[in-house]
Amino acid sequence: MTRLCQPNELPLDAPGHVPWWRKPYPNTNLFAVMVHVLSESNRHAGHADILREGLEGRTGVRPEYEQQIDEEARAAYCAKIEQAARSAASIKA
Repeated sequence: MTRLCQPNELPLDAPGHVPWWRKPYPNTNLFAVMVHVLSESNRHAGHADILREGLEGRTGVRPEYEQQIDEEARAAYCAKIEQAARSAASIKA
């Protein structure tokens, strides 16, 4: 049974096992797991921020740094991606 713990309960080099990590990494330590969780959280938080920017139409972390998204440039970029996708879809592998 898996047990959750507070990071200060164990030393950073406490051994651990993550069965779904590929060899030789399943046998690891607390520090590696914490770094992995931090990087995954950061990566997915970035995805959420991209969605937020798309919904709000603004970029930036704080209001004083936000800039309106250039809608014309965005439309041109989306059209470019759409055209590339349509071209790729017509290619038979």
